[in-house]
Parts: sequence; structure tokens; C-alpha cells
Amino acid sequence: MSEQETAKDRPNMGDLDEQALFYHRYPKPGKLAIQATKTLGNQRDLALAYSPGVAAPCLAIEADPSLAALYTSRANLVGVVSNGTAVLGLGNIGPLASKPVMEGKAVLFKKFADIDVFDIEIDAHEIDHICDVVAAMEPTFGGINLEDIKAPECFEVESRLRERMAIPVFHDDQHGTAIIVAAAIRNGLMLAGKSLENAKIVTSGAGAAAIACLNLLVELGAKRENITCTDIEGVVYEGREKRMDRWMAVYAKKTDKRTLAEVIDGADVFLGLSAGGVLKPELLEKMAAKPMIMALANPKPEIMPDLAKQVRPDAMICTGRSDFPNQVNNVLCFPYIFRGALDCGATGITEGMKTAAVDAIAALAREEVSEVAAKAYGSDTPVFGPDYLIPAPFDPRLILKIAPAVARAAVADGVATRPIEDMPAYLDRLNRFVFRSGLIMKPIFRIATDSGKRVIFSDGEDERVLRAAQVLLEEKICAPILIGRPGVIAARLERYGLRIRPNEDFEVINPEDDPRYRDYVDHYFSKVGRKGVNPDTARTIVRTNTTVIGAVAVSRGEADALVCGLEGRFPHHVRDISQVVGVRDEAHKFAAMSLLISQEDTKFFLDTYVQRDPSAEDLVEMTLLAAAEMRRFGIEPKVALVSHSNFGSDDTSATRKMRDAVKMLKARAPELEVDGEMHGDSALNTTMRERTMPQSTLKGEANLLVFPNIDAANITLNVVKEMTGALHVGPILLGVSSPAHVMTPSVTSRGVVNMAAIATAQAVQLSD
Repeated sequence: MSEQETAKDRPNMGDLDEQALFYHRYPKPGKLAIQATKTLGNQRDLALAYSPGVAAPCLAIEADPSLAALYTSRANLVGVVSNGTAVLGLGNIGPLASKPVMEGKAVLFKKFADIDVFDIEIDAHEIDHICDVVAAMEPTFGGINLEDIKAPECFEVESRLRERMAIPVFHDDQHGTAIIVAAAIRNGLMLAGKSLENAKIVTSGAGAAAIACLNLLVELGAKRENITCTDIEGVVYEGREKRMDRWMAVYAKKTDKRTLAEVIDGADVFLGLSAGGVLKPELLEKMAAKPMIMALANPKPEIMPDLAKQVRPDAMICTGRSDFPNQVNNVLCFPYIFRGALDCGATGITEGMKTAAVDAIAALAREEVSEVAAKAYGSDTPVFGPDYLIPAPFDPRLILKIAPAVARAAVADGVATRPIEDMPAYLDRLNRFVFRSGLIMKPIFRIATDSGKRVIFSDGEDERVLRAAQVLLEEKICAPILIGRPGVIAARLERYGLRIRPNEDFEVINPEDDPRYRDYVDHYFSKVGRKGVNPDTARTIVRTNTTVIGAVAVSRGEADALVCGLEGRFPHHVRDISQVVGVRDEAHKFAAMSLLISQEDTKFFLDTYVQRDPSAEDLVEMTLLAAAEMRRFGIEPKVALVSHSNFGSDDTSATRKMRDAVKMLKARAPELEVDGEMHGDSALNTTMRERTMPQSTLKGEANLLVFPNIDAANITLNVVKEMTGALHVGPILLGVSSPAHVMTPSVTSRGVVNMAAIATAQAVQLSD
């Protein structure tokens, strides 16, 4: 039966279901694949990967088991294990039906923390059987994430496995939820002026997640005497026998009250992990001032946030839904807890490590919101307050805060077998994973920091520029000058939750009203007056064209560098820069170099945006400019001029142009490692190149690819970027007399920061 037929046969099958079925089947069934991390291209590779070479690491590990972290993937491999007895809101659907969920969990681990996962669905229901199966897999994994195992068995399973296994065992349904709930409650009580120690807490639900939440809150300072549990049978009281277990019994109260309605009076916190609609409006009215409502039932919360706000405008509300503020989503913590635990070789996950995660999440919510997090929330950027108690799941700073905190706590609790000795280097590695530009941009940022150089931004009202401006100021990379209307800029800064202010923290040029307007018009007309622009047109352009305004500011020495291009066509911005700022003395034309940063590699591409069909002389000039720019990054260029021809295999005007350019480059820059014309694979594969041209003057893999025309360069850039998911930095405009760069409309705020840093570093070195 096809997916389409299945969809028709199922009641209430909606578009989302059909899309999900298609998503899971195409282009390849499932969401996971195994990818080799070592080459296996010849007999030698085979001998190293398998027999006989593999015996060496096997014997080394036999002699010292800790070496498995060096010679295998175990230290970065987690097992996501489920028996399918409590899957999401679907209930006991069995292990096989749970597999899509477990594959999804594996994808989250990889996406958010670069952790590899095998999803393991086990047909085991007895506690002893589950424990035996999971414990037997310890040699395979660096950690175990238990998932969707029903209560109360999940408590006993986790407890036993933690005793039996010397690797982290973490039941995310319990502890992941508990950590995020604790962070939200901590921040909510802070805003309400209350303390956790004195807070009255009432639950609806007493399952695995609810009990774990209460246990962690008690660990953080809540008093058991201030906690009342209720579930489907009513209040958990001393002497109750129905639906009781030893974990719930810890919170049994000596009371004659039997319903949620009887115990909700004066409650500071309602913790709902039960069913939709449980918290009636009349019950909410009975709660204390500024109550915290953790309505976490899915898909329908215990009370809908809009209804809760009608009844109690002072309430602070968290749900499990993404369409309301304060989403309690386990992806906020579990990838990063495991990242920190794996990286320090933790033998378990302690209460101290969980507390460290709570502290990190709560503190992060009180910082300014990143661009990625803002996008996750929609058009309005939240700031710390009732509608923003916990970070967004896509906030890239989560890994930078939680993983190190967990690793430090593991050391403090004595469970780290490989303590992280160089924490700054570790943070650098995590930062590179987050932004991927961290390492290669480091020399640029080092040059730019504390330089005091002024970078003017033509798109000063754009959100990405505003976010970038705050980063640039905080990190002292440059002094931003923004072109835009001050009122608009101020309003948007407020809207996005950014604390910098126009004309206090940074200069603003108002295109509608700036005292320098006439001077700018005169300066612009002096540059373009004999290029078809009359005085009236010059006045209009200087009032409306922000790239021209920025270029004039640079030309007049009122700014050291220009960054523009978020709106409008790339060639038009280049034209304006060319007319006003001009080409540097040693160059004749502009060129554009792009940088692609993948998780494994870095490559520069030339010319991707400016020169449509460069001559051999143009190729030489742009290559020398690009080589100088690469050295600014601390990278020695290894240049390949690529072509459809491989070392003379074809003879056309295009291939002759590339050959001539190589000859001229070797004559003009004999120190430069360069060769061509060659195929793209020959440029990147040393073995292949040596078969064709053993005497090649290029050694190793090329890092600068020079293309015969803009079509080849731009197409290759964008295809490689999409196929590899590489980060694009650039285009970097070469040959300008003063630093000026034209960004593309798809650039992120981090990309704006990168280009501003590059422009600043160029300005520093030009002034030396």
C-alpha cells in the first residue's frame, strides 16, 4: 500500500501527516545514514582500515581500554534506547513504531551537538530484561539516552543502569524536562520577587517527568512540605493505595484534601504534566500573585495561554508548544549535557551536572537574544521577562554555555576521566562548531580588535546590521556608523531587545537630515560629474542612495571602511563603490573572492561576483590580490587555475587564457605555489593530479580555485555551498582603494560581523 493510499484510509489524515510520510520516505527512507570518516580509496586504505592494520588499535585498546576514546568513535557515540512503551502522546506503540521518533532524536543530537547516535529499539518489557540488554551494549557507546520508557519502570531501569554502567545514562523524558522546567521556574520566581525555598508548588501529574521535576527543584532548594502532587486519582496523600509507587510516595502529604481545586489556593507554581484543560480558569484565580503556570501537556496544555492571560494577566506561562512563548523543549539541554559529559569522559551524569545545566540555561535567558533565536520566535524579538523565561531551542549559544558548565561540574563531582585541561581551546572548538567561521576568522578578529577603526553600514536600519553592531561594539572590533533614520533605528533596537542606542553608542548618518548633505553632494559630484550625472541628479542620489552616502564617507576620510549590499543588485553597489572610492593604485579592476567553510575544510573561490570574462592579465591581477588577502587570514595560498582542460588535454581560447595566466603568475610571483590549467578534481586530489602531471608545481590540495569566468565560479560556489552545507563568508571585494564590501541579501548577522571584521583588518593593515 502506498503512502497516498494509507493517508486516504486513515481518519483525520491532514496535510501535515502526508508531508511527514513523504519527508520520511524520500529521497531515502528514514532520517539517518552511516558515513565513513576515513578514506577507503585503495588497497593501502583497506589494509589500514581492516585486516591487517586494524589489529594495532585493537591490541592497544586491549592493553589500555581508555584508548578506545582515541582510536574509535565511542567517545562521541550515544545510544538512544527505547522499548516504545510511552512514545510522545502516542502511548505504548511498541519498539518498531517508535523508530521514527528515535531516529529524530538522533538527528537532534547531530544537529545541535555534533554527537553521533545509533537508535536502538528493543523488544524488552521486564525491568531485568531491559537492563540486561542495555548494559550489554556498554562497550559500544560513550553514553546512553533512555527514551520513551513508561513510568514507573523507567525509574528503576535508569537507577539500575547507572549502578551497573560506567558511562552516562540519562532518561531524557525525566531529566531533560526537569532541567528546563527548573530553569524557567528559577527565572519566573526571580521576576516575581519570590524564592524557590518559600514557593508553594502544586502539580497535576505524578509520572516520570513530574517526579523528576520535583526531585530537581528540591535539589535546588524547594521544600517538600511546600509541594503537593495531584494526578488522575486526585491528591497524593499519606495512606493512598491506588496508583501509588515508591517514587510518588516521597511527595505524599498528610492532608484530608483530595482534589486539585482544594490544594491550588495560594500556589506560586502550577506544574502540569498531565492532560489538556485540567487547570480551569476558576482554579487559576485562586493562585498567588504573579503565578507560574507550567502547562506542559501536549498538544493541548492544561490551560491555553491566551485563556490564562485573560483570567490572570500577571501569570507567567510555559507550555510544550512552539506557537506560544516559553516552549519547554528538551532539545534545549540534552544534546549539550551529553556533549559536555562525553568530552570530559564522564562516568555518569550527577546532580551537580544537572544543576550546572539549569544555571546555564537560566542565565542565558537573561542575556540579549541572538539572531537565530529571534527568528525562532518570529518577527518580534523577546527580551528577558514573563514571555521569555528560557532561551529558544535554536539559540546557538546553548552549547557554548551548557557543555562547558556540565564538563566543569563533572570534574567537581569526580566523575570526569578526561578532564578538559584547556577550557579556552575547548570553547574555541565549540564556537567553531556553532559558527564554523571561528577558527579561520580568528586572525582577522585579532587584527581588528581594539583598532578603533570606523566601519560604515549602508543598511543601518536592517535587523542583521543592528545585531551585528552590538556584537562589534561588545567585542571592540570596530566603531560602527549606521546610515538610517535615527527614530527607526531606535525603535527597532527596542523591538529586538538590543541595548545599544543611536548617537550614544554609535554614530548615525540620517539620509533625510544631515548637516553634511551639501558637502556630500559636492564630493559625489566631483567624482561622477563627467560620468553622466548632473547636479540635480547628484542631490537626489545622495539623499536616497545609502551606498553612495557610505562610499562618500569613506572617500572623505570620515569612515575607514564600508559594508553594504543587503538590498539592491550587486553590480549597482560595485558601480557606486568604483565611482566614489575607486580602484587601488596597483590594480585596474575589482574582483570578488568567496570563502566556503565546511566542517572539514576551507576553500577560496575567485572571481565569483564581479568580472564576467576576465583576460589572462585580469586573472593574474585578481589572483595576486586574492593571495594577499588569504595571507591576512594566516593562510598560505595554494592556487589552482581550473578548467575543463587538464594540463593541455584540450586547446580552446579559454584554456589558452588559463595557461597564459599560469605562466605570468610564475614569472611575477615565483614564490606563489600555483599550477594549471587543471580539472577541479585534480586541484583537490593530489593522487589524481600526480598521475596526470607528476611534475606539478602545486603540492597538496589547492585552497584557492581560480575560474575562467564568472559563470563557472558562481555556479560552482553555490552548488558546493548547497551540497555541503558550507558557510559562505564574503564576497570579499578585492582591489578597492579603501576597504568596501558588498554583501548578498541572504547574509546573516554573523555574516555581517565577519565582513565588518575583514573590512576592519584591511583598514588596519592599510594604515600601518
